[in-house]
Amino acid sequence: MAFSTEIIAWYNKHKRDLPWRHTTDPYVIWLSEVILQQTRVAQGLPYFHRFLSRYPNVEAFAAAPEEEILLHWQGLGYYSRARNMHHAAKAVVAAYGGAFPNRYDDLVKLKGIGAYTAAAIASFSANEARAVLDGNVFRVLARYFGIDEPINSTSGKKLFSALADELLDQTHPGLYNQAVMEFGAIQCKPSGPNCEECVLRLDCRALAEKRVNQLPVKIKGKASRNRYFNYFIVRDGDRILISKREKGDIWENLYELPLIETSHQVDVSELAAMPEVVDAFGGNARLQLVAGPVKHILSHQNLFAQFIVVDLPEPFKDKKMKWNYVFIKDLGTLAKPKLIFSFLKDYMVE
Repeated sequence: MAFSTEIIAWYNKHKRDLPWRHTTDPYVIWLSEVILQQTRVAQGLPYFHRFLSRYPNVEAFAAAPEEEILLHWQGLGYYSRARNMHHAAKAVVAAYGGAFPNRYDDLVKLKGIGAYTAAAIASFSANEARAVLDGNVFRVLARYFGIDEPINSTSGKKLFSALADELLDQTHPGLYNQAVMEFGAIQCKPSGPNCEECVLRLDCRALAEKRVNQLPVKIKGKASRNRYFNYFIVRDGDRILISKREKGDIWENLYELPLIETSHQVDVSELAAMPEVVDAFGGNARLQLVAGPVKHILSHQNLFAQFIVVDLPEPFKDKKMKWNYVFIKDLGTLAKPKLIFSFLKDYMVE
């Protein structure tokens, strides 16, 4: 089909030279795919190289402690994906003897690997004829064919899946999948695509109908709720107060600064007078805002975090809060949520 041929020809001329494109090792491709679901290529490359260097094969990944995996993952967010990767690695060692599977039907059985990731790994590593459908591909197809069916509706998913299967180059599925994903990433971008120099411009329905910025269509999810986090920086010489998130939390077993959540945004004077703050730090503590509010977006949650330095007359001793001092020099060994990791990187020397 002309569409597939044009896409592949464009890719061969414009593709980026990325390390995971020089291998058919499904383990390496898996690493890259999961990491790139979290971030753009430029930001993801250091993480990819770090993981591959420390865990050159799936056995090494599986054998590592979860805390270590989370530590190297910090800054990417969505820590459940790192935990799922660890679970999948252990399953590969147990079920496949450490040989990472490269067939779709085996891959989708692994925790954290859905239809898209399985199709990508299978087609890139084994040239299995499985069409990929990620955000980039949805956008390219919606615009080129002028489809206004929502990409996240049941009918939309079926429509786009059937279309992706129809367009797939059966002889070179891996090459085509790479091509259409790359085309969406650097040519048919979400905003500001360079339509004037697009190889598909003559047949693009969205361009002809002046709807490029309207496609693809996506049904809005439920409104996110706002939460207000007040983080406290409490130092005692070369030590700092730290809290560990408990089980059953999206940030389970990660470390953060002492936190008191409020129902709305409060200023420092209002915060200092709150009973829970007085109970934690006493009535003589002095509070100073040093950063925030910073907006941090999670799935269905908007966190508004502010960071407050607390000057205490004497070291913190209230054990009921489950806050403990650690040496500042050891902060770098603790896995932290992206919000805390980013703050400490900007405001402190770990």
